[in-house]
Amino acid sequence: MVSEETRTTTSTPICSSAEGTEPRSQPTRAWMTRLVTVGIVLTALNLRPAITSFGALLEDVRDGLGMSGSVAGLLTSVPPLCFAVFGVMAPRLARRFGPGAVVCAGMVAITAGLAIRPYIGSAVGFLAASALALMGIAVSNVLMPVIVKRWFPDRVGSMTGLYSMALALGTSAAAAVTVPVTDALGGGWQSGLAVWAGLAAAAVLPWIALARARGADSRDGEPARAAHPARREPGALRITRSRTAWALAVFFGLQATAAYITMGWMAQIFRDAGVSAGTAGLLLAVTMVMGVPLAFVIPRLATRMPHQGPIVVALGVCGLAGYAGLYLAPAGGAWAWALLLGVSNCAFPLALTMVGMRARTGAGVAQLSAFAQSTGYLISIPGPLLVGVLYQHSGGWGLPIALMAALMIPQIAVGVLAGRDRTVEDEAAPGRRA
Repeated sequence: MVSEETRTTTSTPICSSAEGTEPRSQPTRAWMTRLVTVGIVLTALNLRPAITSFGALLEDVRDGLGMSGSVAGLLTSVPPLCFAVFGVMAPRLARRFGPGAVVCAGMVAITAGLAIRPYIGSAVGFLAASALALMGIAVSNVLMPVIVKRWFPDRVGSMTGLYSMALALGTSAAAAVTVPVTDALGGGWQSGLAVWAGLAAAAVLPWIALARARGADSRDGEPARAAHPARREPGALRITRSRTAWALAVFFGLQATAAYITMGWMAQIFRDAGVSAGTAGLLLAVTMVMGVPLAFVIPRLATRMPHQGPIVVALGVCGLAGYAGLYLAPAGGAWAWALLLGVSNCAFPLALTMVGMRARTGAGVAQLSAFAQSTGYLISIPGPLLVGVLYQHSGGWGLPIALMAALMIPQIAVGVLAGRDRTVEDEAAPGRRA
């Protein structure tokens, strides 16, 4: 276990002078903290536009590339697959190169993928370029809770809220403005998707500055810990022995399933119900934008509660009501269903907050974040694909919506278990008997 002294040291990284013995001055540390905050916000803004911009133009992309419904369903399943495969690599890459450097590389990958994919001209090429962007998103997904825990250990709730709010803002903005921007640029879906590469490029800049600052976030306090090698790295947790870790992973997977089905298919559900393409995009944006205020409030509320189960239940009930509305009157109550599903989707910032709360140390958060997110995204892979298959073969949205509602029940159950007041160190410490 890392002592409080070590945790305080890692929360405000200290870098060596030229001789490797003097700490940085307070103004330099404050400047770096502000730069980390800017980097976190810009990174969060870029973690969903690659997905929601595609969802807003799904029908146009399908027509342009000649995709079937099943292939389109496969594309909506690619994000969780990439997050699972590449996210598990993030802790090892962070130990080797530093979290800041890995996030910087992730932003470069997002920029390249978003700039390339609209112009390749084939479904396979579109898939490959999307995977490049999603690889960058995957490592950043895992490392954001780690960076928050290390730089802001006493403000996990507020910083997770800020990060989640920026993520929701980027998600909703891409859903809302992609269609209008596409029209303004001449109506070609290629330009409407490629424009988001510019936002990703802007997110590269603060991480470059941090990586170049002598020993900055690229090492996250390693020079300070190097003076105490005995305390440098706690023993690796046997994370798979933790019931809390498994509950959090399944909760993460089920909420991700709901989120990616929503981002990939909800606009199409409304369009098939007779809603115009522009209005369908706005409805998806409303669902996403609900996360902007609530993603800031929910993490702060969660950190003040010993058990997060009541929040899990409240969000789940909103989801069930939203799905019932989509089934019974998709067009008639469209705005209400979009609002309810937007509230339900705030299970994501709650899950991120619980990652920070269910581990005591930075190393524990890194292991739990990688395990919960990678396992969770693996669990979420079949959902969007299955929705596409059910839609194509049933000829309507009744069965897919019934599936979405059914999955909300186990999400509530495991979320209540994950919200219990305990840590993975207590359950999965080295040497602890199962």
